[in-house]
Amino acid sequence: MSVEVKPLAKLAHIERGKFTARPRNDPKYYGGDIPFIQTGDVTNASGRITTYSQTLNTEGLKVSKLFPRGTLFFTIAVNIGDVGFAWFDTACPDSLVAITPTKETDTTWLSYELAKRKSSFESIATHNAQLNINLEKLRPYLLPHPPLPEQRAIAEALSDVDALLGGLDRLIAKKRDLKQAAMQQLLTGQARLPGFHGEWDVKPIGLVAPLQRGFDLPTHELAPGSYPVVYSNGVEAFHDKFMVKGPGVVTGRSGTLGQVHYVEADFWPHNTSLWVTRFGGNVPKFIYYLYNSLRFERFASGSGLPTLNRNDAHTYRVATPSDPDEQREIAAVLSDMDAELAALEARRDKTRALKQAMMQELLTGRTRLVTQRNNKGKP
Repeated sequence: MSVEVKPLAKLAHIERGKFTARPRNDPKYYGGDIPFIQTGDVTNASGRITTYSQTLNTEGLKVSKLFPRGTLFFTIAVNIGDVGFAWFDTACPDSLVAITPTKETDTTWLSYELAKRKSSFESIATHNAQLNINLEKLRPYLLPHPPLPEQRAIAEALSDVDALLGGLDRLIAKKRDLKQAAMQQLLTGQARLPGFHGEWDVKPIGLVAPLQRGFDLPTHELAPGSYPVVYSNGVEAFHDKFMVKGPGVVTGRSGTLGQVHYVEADFWPHNTSLWVTRFGGNVPKFIYYLYNSLRFERFASGSGLPTLNRNDAHTYRVATPSDPDEQREIAAVLSDMDAELAALEARRDKTRALKQAMMQELLTGRTRLVTQRNNKGKP
């Protein structure tokens, strides 16, 4: 069965937000207890607007309008085509529109339909000082309009995937917090793993695992090969010459100052990087985690683009276990946590890809979830 195509104005009432005060930043309108959402609140909400960046007082509400909890908002300026449901009564400026579906249109289904077409809305937006799209372009915008039961089935299927994604995001955030806590405890000696009781050595970084600046790499020599080239922002290419025997620890010198990378294989550190030249009997993977915890940006110097000051870094004193076995065990614990995080992030990425595929199938009618029957009861 074919799906009807209708203009958005037939599917929902579209009302522009309001804030007529001039100047807009007059403080006499702000600071009350009335939420006043902005385009950024919608863009950053991932579909559910649960926070707000500004509030209005009673004077501010007089020059604005309050929309009820559950209203679907759509951005029409700066960030075009972002959508989100407000989880509270809120006012908003005219850079947002409030969308109230008709009784034949499911609100959640419509939110997915609009979100899927963000790039399309951007393409028809007016390009002035900033992107914007007016109601004259939104109201006639055509959308497929399946029967209401099918809309609800589509919305339920996509909402289930979103719930799974939300659960994965929360679990990943929790695991990251646990890892940070473990690093704080294990890399400072505040907590010791079972079986280890020896004293820790306290030495300057320059005596533990000193940093060496990377090397120039001519662009014409940047070709596929057997050795990774490590820039300050990670491994990006391969080179066919041997420079440094792996494993290695590389940190950003400028721009990506503070990023630390562990390289298992032999590598060529580019001149935007600083790398560990000698591990002095320390376990390389332990040094990687230790340096990750130090926040190398504290050793930045210079104006404009800060650069890591190697001399300052080398004088900074750190504590390390004198027993290499303890270093290995600490590194193993943190590596296991990293592996668990990587697996969860990979699962989240696959789930996001699944959602995109489902949206492409369900919101285009390629796959139908509800079979419509004619009056005789036949498919």
